[in-house]
Amino acid sequence: MVERPLALRLGILVFDGVMMSSVAAPSDALRVADQLALLRFGASAPTFRSELIHAHGATSVRTSGGMQLSGIVAPERDPDVLLLPGIMHGSAAELLAQCATLDVEIALLRAMHERGVRLAGCCTGSFLLAMSGLLDGRTATTSWWLAAAFRQAFPLVELQADALVVESGSVTTAGGATAVLDFVFRQIASRVDPELAQQTAKFLLVDPERQSQAPYVSAALIEKPRSTLGEKVEKFLAQQMHRPLGVAEIAAQVGTSERTLLRHFQTQYGAGPLAHLQRLRVERAKALLETSRLSLDEIVERCGYSDTASFRKLFKRETHLTPADYRQRFSLRAH
Repeated sequence: MVERPLALRLGILVFDGVMMSSVAAPSDALRVADQLALLRFGASAPTFRSELIHAHGATSVRTSGGMQLSGIVAPERDPDVLLLPGIMHGSAAELLAQCATLDVEIALLRAMHERGVRLAGCCTGSFLLAMSGLLDGRTATTSWWLAAAFRQAFPLVELQADALVVESGSVTTAGGATAVLDFVFRQIASRVDPELAQQTAKFLLVDPERQSQAPYVSAALIEKPRSTLGEKVEKFLAQQMHRPLGVAEIAAQVGTSERTLLRHFQTQYGAGPLAHLQRLRVERAKALLETSRLSLDEIVERCGYSDTASFRKLFKRETHLTPADYRQRFSLRAH
């Protein structure tokens, strides 16, 4: 029997508290790709393998849902890619505290990186990758609701919070939990071909064309570091976003200097106050599209704009969807 050529050996780093979906989803996706490759190429089809790796050599772990996960083996050789799955957490502070206890795992990441193993952080796993220092000076992404906390904790990393997958040299990061599948599809496409990746995505009923986390962002759920200035600014913007606002007025209303205000926004949001205000207006529009039958002109007026065409362009830029497409996809009302 002819041995099938190995296209990818994916190692998945596991530890107590790991999210089961971040382990099972990439493993199952590779199994599906493996079977589809057999159907397409026959006995000489490229094969995909995944293996669970534990930094301490344990043979089982308990997932965040309390399930026992076994099948962990000591690999005979390094994987082609080591994936850091998501970590369940109650807050950004709790997540950072959990990552700080994983010193042996961090040492393993650094050692494998030195040996040329590609690393990938999925969802909150990007926090552990950042804590290792291996993201310093690189671009990266993480789960959209943790963007502000990530920027504050890791200022040396250039965060692209809307991106689903960011590749920066030998290190890759992916957004929220299901974005790990987008990472897997990229691996399949690069190691075999895009057609097999697309077939795998279709089999799993995942949209292979999605390019951004932007349509899924909800500003109300974004975890922000708390500060008196931040709370004053957010309250003022929420109350006054229906009318034109400038940096000078915002600074005066919250009792700070323009320079301090600009520094606050750049640190917390990676953007200036007016760019953040635009995002808040888009968030209000999203909420109205989801929950009301108001016309777009009415929604635009409630969001502080008078030009519907320019707001439609802004909305498309921020969400990667037109207002009509967004309403069709996310409306909470019966169509």
